[in-house]
Amino acid sequence: MFRVSAFALLLGLAMPAAALPDLTTVGEGSYRYLFWQLYDARLATADGRFVDYQQSTPLLLELTYKRKISRDQFIKATVDEWKKLGQSSAEQQQKWAEQLKSLWQDVDKGDRLAAVLLADNGVEFYMNGESTGVLADPEFGPAFFNIWLHQNTSAPELRAQLIASE
Repeated sequence: MFRVSAFALLLGLAMPAAALPDLTTVGEGSYRYLFWQLYDARLATADGRFVDYQQSTPLLLELTYKRKISRDQFIKATVDEWKKLGQSSAEQQQKWAEQLKSLWQDVDKGDRLAAVLLADNGVEFYMNGESTGVLADPEFGPAFFNIWLHQNTSAPELRAQLIASE
């Protein structure tokens, strides 16, 4: 049986990667830095409502890029946001940054990076609809989604658009 599976993998006949879940949009908006629009963002849940992390899983955050951004730039910006929020240790941030290197890649204009918060607070990442893997640390999920959804986010206008608040 293993030989057949290995042979199928060599021929590219393996089971398809997990598909991005089909969820209902809660809200969407655009993120700009100075004069540049960096990405459009969409938040989605099973019922189209965001209550909190525990009651809203699976929770999807999808970013559609408007310009080229390197994986390393995105990871650095993520760590910078964690530092501003002050809710995780420097050691955790560096550990997560290392793990993200194997899950993320450079993006070009039009690419979609999606993150799905799972019931165990792990996060599954997708690039253009294809799963790139899971970061299974239960502390990672809330820390990652807090970049956009925490009250003290550096992008409060985008947060309001994502959670569909007035």
